Amino acid sequence: MSSSRDLPALSGGAEHKRIVDKIVYVFEQLLPDPFILSIGLTVLVAALAVILVPGISVSKLLNSWYTGAFKIIAFAFQMVLILLTGFAVADAPAVRAILGAMAKNVKTPAQAVILLFPVVAIAAWLNWGLGLVVAAFLSREIARRAQVDFGWLVAGSYSAWSICNNGLSSSIALSQATHGNEMNFVEKITGQLIPLSQTIFAPFVLVPTVLVVVVMAVIFVWMHPKGDDLQSVQIEDEAGDMDSHSRTALNPGSPAARMERSPLGTIVLLALGLGLIWTKVASHSFVLDINMTILIFLLVGLALQGRPINYAYAVRNGVRQTGSMVLQYPMYGGIMGIMAGTGLAALIAKGFVNIASSHSLPLWSYVSSMIITLLVPSAGGHWAVQGPFVVPAAVTLHASVAHTAMGVAMAENVSNMLQPFWAVPVVAMAGIRLQRVMGYTAVTFLVSFVIYAASLLFIP
Repeated sequence: MSSSRDLPALSGGAEHKRIVDKIVYVFEQLLPDPFILSIGLTVLVAALAVILVPGISVSKLLNSWYTGAFKIIAFAFQMVLILLTGFAVADAPAVRAILGAMAKNVKTPAQAVILLFPVVAIAAWLNWGLGLVVAAFLSREIARRAQVDFGWLVAGSYSAWSICNNGLSSSIALSQATHGNEMNFVEKITGQLIPLSQTIFAPFVLVPTVLVVVVMAVIFVWMHPKGDDLQSVQIEDEAGDMDSHSRTALNPGSPAARMERSPLGTIVLLALGLGLIWTKVASHSFVLDINMTILIFLLVGLALQGRPINYAYAVRNGVRQTGSMVLQYPMYGGIMGIMAGTGLAALIAKGFVNIASSHSLPLWSYVSSMIITLLVPSAGGHWAVQGPFVVPAAVTLHASVAHTAMGVAMAENVSNMLQPFWAVPVVAMAGIRLQRVMGYTAVTFLVSFVIYAASLLFIP
């Protein structure tokens, strides 16, 4: 690894390359393991609560942390299942063949970007969980064929994924469009819904979404390392190792082996799952939420893998990628518990609302959300804290409620580029150190921050 003192001169003496190299170097040297980082953030948030929230007691602080740490367990398991079921889909021979066919002609960094950015962005726009899986596995397929820097490649896929909170799985947009949703503060305060035509399909959301993908694609071609700085990897095919070991454990003619080879279990589960989806569609109650996403991934994976035992082997391979996530979720749940339980998150949100005008409220909502999300990546969850402040402020100031609400969602896109929480599953599935990736996504953070801020201020 080159140090900041011995970075090689880059072709043409391009100063921008030196700046990017130094950003990557700083992250590699200063960013600790994500679990260690989550401990540090816990200490920081606890200290901020003690300093900024009047009269906070040690008992209140500790109980808020404890409540948050265990309240997130169900959500954490949902996230693990998203990744495992997504892994099983991507691990299927047919999907590997499709990804391989998409990547087979990629030879240069520019060709990698042209393929990676639109494919991952579309997948993320459709569903954030699908986008994470596609980002990781398409990066691996490209790395098998092209001489590109792997950290740069994974960072590019993560940057393309960043637009997910502007898409069909945006929890904030969906909740404000759903009658009776517990998180629909707009309906509770105004009695009205915000249709998706005014949020994710509105110009102030669509334009920056496309711009971030296009601009960052160009910038990533520009940032690709040269010479000694380029770190490519040899991606090995992990499929089959556990298969061969497990299959030889049974006598091929035994009843257990025959049951394992039978597709009957897959047929039963497909019948149950598809039957449930049909009843929900027929009753107009179908909602593509987290649980439904897991179910769809499960059914697709089972169908692609063919036999339940093949699916079990794929999931076992995927389990190896989830260990660091299992550690981090309770830590970030504890951080969110401190912020919500002590009133720290409300204090931050209310502080920005107090200095806002009708024109600037969406921007201040965006900024406050970004600060909160940098401390705790909540996937829209901190809307429960921020929404009750920004929605009444928007009504009182006659500001755009849609702009104000989506400002919170857009900020999550931006802060995710510096907060490594959601990058962990991508780098785990891709097989690379996080630090190398975050050095590049810091550039995405700066560029996307400006693009989204401009859209909230200038696009009606």
